[in-house]
Amino acid sequence: MKHAIPLLFFLFLLSTAGAQNTTAASNNPLPVTFGDPYVLHVKGDKYYMYGTGGGAKKGFSAYSSTDLVNWKPEGQVYFSDNKNGWGVHSFWAPEVYERNGKFYLFYSAQWKENPNNELENFKIGVAVADQPTGPFVDLNDRPVFDPGYPIIDANVLFEPDGKIYLYYSRCCYKHPVKSEIADWARKKGWFSEVEESWVYGVELKPDFSGVTDEPVLLLRPPVKRSDHQSEWESRSVTSKEVNRRWTEGSFIFKHGDLYYMMYSANYFGGRNYAVGYATSKKPLGPFKKAANNPVLQKNSESGGIVTGTGHNSVTFSPDGKQMYCVYHARTSKTGDERVVFIDPMEIDQNGVLKVAGPTTK
Repeated sequence: MKHAIPLLFFLFLLSTAGAQNTTAASNNPLPVTFGDPYVLHVKGDKYYMYGTGGGAKKGFSAYSSTDLVNWKPEGQVYFSDNKNGWGVHSFWAPEVYERNGKFYLFYSAQWKENPNNELENFKIGVAVADQPTGPFVDLNDRPVFDPGYPIIDANVLFEPDGKIYLYYSRCCYKHPVKSEIADWARKKGWFSEVEESWVYGVELKPDFSGVTDEPVLLLRPPVKRSDHQSEWESRSVTSKEVNRRWTEGSFIFKHGDLYYMMYSANYFGGRNYAVGYATSKKPLGPFKKAANNPVLQKNSESGGIVTGTGHNSVTFSPDGKQMYCVYHARTSKTGDERVVFIDPMEIDQNGVLKVAGPTTK
């Protein structure tokens, strides 16, 4: 469950940041080969981390920790061949939420019902277990819903009034979009079209069996090149890497009167993957992108060894005073393999979100 960031956090932030940096962030990168890492904090000061890959075959594995530094492998916690399994491959971006004594795992996968034989037929499912280590079993033998296009990267917000919101990313697949960046790339002879992924939000039914309304578009790449966000969100195209612009990996939480939505842009397999955020007064927007984006990006051009920083989640130190950004990245040592990083994160008195990373030990 997402928690509102406590006001007390800010009173201690400056005095504790230095000490906290020597704990969770001192071990970067962690010896965990996950993409899209998500950390669940349960009662008793126990943390569980889930992610894409990490050795799980057609499913997901997990790690546990009491200090965010030392992580113990817990083995595979979800298997696609459970009695209600509906996915066939591409098991990505798991997130686990505790609700009424149960644990619910939201994830993306390729749906086996694919009459048009689409290359990307990704949908979002939800599985349940009595323990954070599973075994998780799908609630239904089908995805949560089908919006008519491939979707990934589920993220869930539980509101005090009982409403539940699902956030996801529409895939770039077969989604060419007109923009000044696309026109620019076409004129240069690089790409004939540029496809995009967009972040949507929709209210979930209380039993997670479906949605209550039509999804709402919340975030997308900039249309105009003059937009401040266009430079960093278009690097996959402007570096001639690929003809796609991503807005994905959303993570929402509330601080004060604002909802903060962190998101990732650029090619997830490339060096330019980076994180930004947007804010809104309502769960379904409108969201305004922050002026200080990106808040997390590669440091290889400034003497560091880290690239491909993205798809983050947020957690707190055991004492609740320090907020952390949990994300995956690559280093000059790990090559193409994604590994997990945990770095301190704060929201200052002006509401500006900052991440103190990427750092390495």
